[in-house]
Amino acid sequence: MDVFNRYAPFIQDAIYEHGWQSLRGVQVAAGEAIFGTDQNVLLSASTASGKTEAAFFPILTLMAEDPPASVGALYIAPLKALINDQFDRLNDVCAEGDIPVWHWHGDVSQTHKRKLMKHPSGILQITPESLEAMLLHRHAAITALFGDLRFIVIDELHALMRGDRGGQTLCLIERLSRMAGVNPRRIGLSATIGDPQQAAEFLSAGTGKRTVVPRIESTGQTWRLSMEHFFNAGPQASDKGLRAPAYAANPHAVDGNGLPLIEQAPALPAGAHGTGAVAKTGASVALDAKPDGSVRQQTPGASLDGTPRHTATDSNPAAAVPEPATDSAPEMADPGIGYIFDHTRGRKCLVFCNSREEAEAVTTTLRQYCEVKHEADRFLIHHGNLSAPIRQSAEEDMKDENSCMTTVTTATLELGIDIGRLERAFQIDAPFTVSSFLQRMGRTGRRDQPQEMWFVMREDPPQSRDMAPDIIPWRLIQGIALIQLYVERRWVEPPRLDGLPYSLLYHQTMSTLASGGEMTPAQLASQVLSLAVFRHVTQNDYRILLRHLLDIDHIETTERGGLIVGVAGERITSNFKFYAVFQENEEYSVRSESQEIGTLVAPPPAGEKIAIAGHVWVVDEVDRKRHIVYCTMVKGKVPAYFGDVPGDINTVILERMRQVLIEPPDTIYPYLMHNAVARLRQARVDAAVMGLADRPLRHLGGNMWALFPWLGTYAFLALKRLLLLRCAPVLGLKGMEACSPYYMTFRMEADAATFYRTVAEAAQDLDDPLTLMYPDEVPDFNKYDRFLPPQLVRKGFACGVLDIDGMRARVREWERFVSKP
Repeated sequence: MDVFNRYAPFIQDAIYEHGWQSLRGVQVAAGEAIFGTDQNVLLSASTASGKTEAAFFPILTLMAEDPPASVGALYIAPLKALINDQFDRLNDVCAEGDIPVWHWHGDVSQTHKRKLMKHPSGILQITPESLEAMLLHRHAAITALFGDLRFIVIDELHALMRGDRGGQTLCLIERLSRMAGVNPRRIGLSATIGDPQQAAEFLSAGTGKRTVVPRIESTGQTWRLSMEHFFNAGPQASDKGLRAPAYAANPHAVDGNGLPLIEQAPALPAGAHGTGAVAKTGASVALDAKPDGSVRQQTPGASLDGTPRHTATDSNPAAAVPEPATDSAPEMADPGIGYIFDHTRGRKCLVFCNSREEAEAVTTTLRQYCEVKHEADRFLIHHGNLSAPIRQSAEEDMKDENSCMTTVTTATLELGIDIGRLERAFQIDAPFTVSSFLQRMGRTGRRDQPQEMWFVMREDPPQSRDMAPDIIPWRLIQGIALIQLYVERRWVEPPRLDGLPYSLLYHQTMSTLASGGEMTPAQLASQVLSLAVFRHVTQNDYRILLRHLLDIDHIETTERGGLIVGVAGERITSNFKFYAVFQENEEYSVRSESQEIGTLVAPPPAGEKIAIAGHVWVVDEVDRKRHIVYCTMVKGKVPAYFGDVPGDINTVILERMRQVLIEPPDTIYPYLMHNAVARLRQARVDAAVMGLADRPLRHLGGNMWALFPWLGTYAFLALKRLLLLRCAPVLGLKGMEACSPYYMTFRMEADAATFYRTVAEAAQDLDDPLTLMYPDEVPDFNKYDRFLPPQLVRKGFACGVLDIDGMRARVREWERFVSKP
């Protein structure tokens, strides 16, 4: 099929105006799938590859040829900012074809929304939460709005495949389709799909259609990667030389004779591990990522355009001649933060952090360095607890092609907002997933430039009293594993779609009843349980839920025996926070005079200091009734706190981390810088001394033990509970401390053979997952768990959250350590 000639004339004109010489591979593949079939379509291609245009050019062509009598295409995205960005990009093209583009979320004016209600047409862009509100409050208008709906485009599909928010999106699509009497095609877009077949099944759930996953021809892409390591104080790893622990020469020390776990021996000569580099240097190595999954290091000393970038040395193939710094941090600067400060001046960059607290601390520190150097502030901040004006200001500044500001951010800028020509991204420590790594690096490399990311791994220097597991640089090893998994296997985390989403079940039950009015129990069950997301929920589970909701007045019976929303339930469904299924903290608005700065959870009392928006503020007053914190900006530095940020790490990543540690010492990756190379080599020495390649259980001396299970977050949690609840009495196991998901330490009276045998028997005899719940434990894991009957919460956690199968599989591998009689 000649896709370009199949496009409508106004689409062809837009392509000419943009100066595109040819269609990209994703655009050809999308055109063939959308024009040539009537099935759902999944488009998986790299960031900035043109997926949005690839999906919408055929859709707009079909809508121009046969105009729909209502909204013809629904575009669902996880972020309001992403919708605003796409709204601007699509509007000009659609205007030429006389196809209106509407957007609908909390920041959109009522005037704009009323116009859509009067003249439903064209394309509607919306978030899952706004679609929930629409079905709830405009139930009677759904048929008029969507009676001729033909396409639903779901952007950043991977972001909606993990947790209740993705399930909510599927429920809303199914409910809307039933109300409007339509069965639109679904088009999924993502840059980071790990298992396309599984994603295709997710996309098609409840449609009766299959999903076409077109093969997209690609010429590969070039990455510019570097990874450097910094101790937060003292000499750096490349300055120290290779530490030869005294206990390494005495195997009895790790077999339990109570000798010190670390004794600092004289450092080996620096030449033993290659040339060193001072902390404040930087460079990146260019890699070609090929379509077949291979990655080729480019010719040393050259980048894509032939400009010298680095030079490898004979003694250290990853050590590079640094790219010149464009600034110099103050003398006593934090080494890792100073490294970022040195290499961002005169450039437009992103600095990714794994938590809002860290983002605030890093921004405050960088701004202090500007102040000390008497330089203008060149750093912005962007995260979910900031007010909309502050976030939008940062986004606008990033879109300015002439801007040289650097923005410190979290996952809020991980998704596909077009923020212009970014020269590089920094990542402080390792993200939790390969998907996040790819998304974050994909923020750079636009405008046909290679993607570029500099990892900055920070660590407190090991102390002489540290236990053996604590001296491994876990975040450095995790970062290497993330990169290598994609480089070697094109592996990205698959979604977990086999859970028991009882919290979402409550939410959709209340939403269905609030929007549809009185229903019999059978009618309600038929509408809710037939949604594809709830295919694993039994009729008996639903009866238990409905009886509980009657008991707590969230629903009530009418004289006719029907069900309606109860008095207590109305307080939930009438609150705007009901639209979202993700957990929200009770937040306080932070204000300085008339300006809203952002939001905080659990604010401190008056007189205390807080950090937000990259500055420090003293709290003047806390209005707890109105949830407002009044403050005044001051100088200084304090830690920020917005709430915990959990990390869900897959077992495959932990297994690759183990491989990184036990590989031969000379296995060095081309993107590692001087300090990182030295730190990795030291970690491999320490891992060898601990015997991590041999057995997962290591004796630390006396009755102290360490277990390295190499399991992901939820399998690790299942194993921890198995040990504490099923094995502890037999093993005499006490005092467990877990550094999830890397290792756990504990005191134990039994020997290793007894441990392996006891754990194997306990895992084999585990018939009921609920036995891994503590007595009377009712986890508050999801947003609406507090409204569920305790027995369903416990069942949902034990059977849907804990990875018992993954834990069992690992324990079965340990059976070879069990002594045979």
